[in-house]
Amino acid sequence: MQDDEDIVKEALTQDGEALEFASNRLKGNKEILTLAIKTAPWTICYASDKLKADKELMLNACSNYGQALYFASEELRDDKEVVAAAVKNKGIIIKYASYRLRNDKEIVKLALDQDQKAFQFISAELKKEM
Repeated sequence: MQDDEDIVKEALTQDGEALEFASNRLKGNKEILTLAIKTAPWTICYASDKLKADKELMLNACSNYGQALYFASEELRDDKEVVAAAVKNKGIIIKYASYRLRNDKEIVKLALDQDQKAFQFISAELKKEM
């Protein structure tokens, strides 16, 4: 049943956390992950590496659960749109952004507006300016 797409979809419409029990094959299915993160965005942690590199999916997850940036691919941790969505939701998550974006004034402002504790994770260069 863990590999039956219809059963897993039905379970996810009731509780996104059911993704934990889906097969690895279905954890690599974008439609399945999209259903799961609607009600339980933290379940992005179960996504396949390929889906952790899917901008649309990660943007959706990060918008509702900033901590999802932790699970994003290295490339998406350097994507300004994805990182902006994450830090608007949870400023301190800037610590998982690329160094380049931890030195981006716009991203840093978004993070600090959400949580002043993010200051400790911005680049040394930007700290000197503030």
